[in-house]
Amino acid sequence: MEGIILSAGYGKGLEPITHTRHKALVPLLNTTLLEHQLHVLKEAGVKRVVVVVSYLKEQVVNAAHIYSKKLGIPIKVTEQGKPLGTADALLKALNDVIDEEFIVLYGDVYVSATDLRTLVATKGSVIGAFEVSSPDKYGVIITDSNGRVQRVIEKPSKPPSNLVNAGIYKFSKWIERYLANVQLSSRGEYELTDALNNATSSVSIKVLKLREWFEIGRPWKVIEINKHLLSRLDRSVVRGRVERGVVIKGSVVIEEDSEVLSGTYIIGPALIGKGAVIGPNAFIRPYTVVLGGSRIGFNVEVKESVVMENVHIAHQSYVGDSVVCENANLGAGTILANLRFDEGEVKVAVKGRLEGSGRRKIGGLIGGFVKTGVNVSICPGKKVGAYSWIYPGVTVCEDVPPCTIYEGHGSMKRVKGLCNVDLNVWQ
Repeated sequence: MEGIILSAGYGKGLEPITHTRHKALVPLLNTTLLEHQLHVLKEAGVKRVVVVVSYLKEQVVNAAHIYSKKLGIPIKVTEQGKPLGTADALLKALNDVIDEEFIVLYGDVYVSATDLRTLVATKGSVIGAFEVSSPDKYGVIITDSNGRVQRVIEKPSKPPSNLVNAGIYKFSKWIERYLANVQLSSRGEYELTDALNNATSSVSIKVLKLREWFEIGRPWKVIEINKHLLSRLDRSVVRGRVERGVVIKGSVVIEEDSEVLSGTYIIGPALIGKGAVIGPNAFIRPYTVVLGGSRIGFNVEVKESVVMENVHIAHQSYVGDSVVCENANLGAGTILANLRFDEGEVKVAVKGRLEGSGRRKIGGLIGGFVKTGVNVSICPGKKVGAYSWIYPGVTVCEDVPPCTIYEGHGSMKRVKGLCNVDLNVWQ
């Protein structure tokens, strides 16, 4: 059996992470979403995988080459061209699929090996489903009395159930003729769910309720999936150098070539990546991930955050419930505030509209290669786009686009020479 990963979209719901990083390469502790998907596909018996990409293709090509050798599974990367939706992406992938039956995963979903093995073992065509508390944000599955799919309704205002499409399928080649006849949707895309809805009158599609599932389509979901994975840690593993005077409580993984300097206090679960330097006198609170090569300076506090590779957070800074992308440099005294005055739900601008996060606490969402001056404060849930610079002493209570110099009080100047981002995508 073969597997297909549909990962050709821009990942606009994940910005600013996806300004510089393909959505398939979002970190899950010390691996990536793509590597996890490949791993569980192999565990489920898949012998070969086709990954469909478009935006930032070379990142996935390079990662696939590494993962193919590491996992011992052949990977073919297929280019969609312009991202025209999941139906178009799957149709292109099928040109490279030989087997009659195959597994399909959306590129932004986390699924367990156990659930995927169950899906593979289920006879016939299958759609993975999961019960959520806010089904109006997803495609809701309507079933008949026998548990077969009748219809998938996208983001209904009055959801008839809490069971949603998890973006995980087992199909056979019958799907191809329905994909070819899909019409352009109101979103301007060819949707796989439209092909499903056209097929249900003549094809039996079973529903499998998954036990574990995450859709990683928003920046705060990166915090939540890493928190979920950290919660499984049941012991500490220390491979790096820990100086005298460091206090470690709970389950903490400290990878090789990393250093934890004197006076630092770490409460697990937490992960310190390869080659990271923490301290002196830093405070790492539960559910924090600091990836390889990053430096957390003197008297810095980091809480329930994902700090990606080669980030520098200078002394006297606070990072709470935040995402800080690769190669960002936060100047001394930078504060990523995470709580509103009224302690209400933090809302985040997604694709031009404010969206409820379901969280009381979200800090800053900081893109790759961002630089902040000293004593910068960033309000809860605000984004700073990749390569942008924030002037010293400024308070940021609005989103800052990529490649922008922000001087405060709404004064922004986009400087194309600052960055290596396709600004035509991120208008």
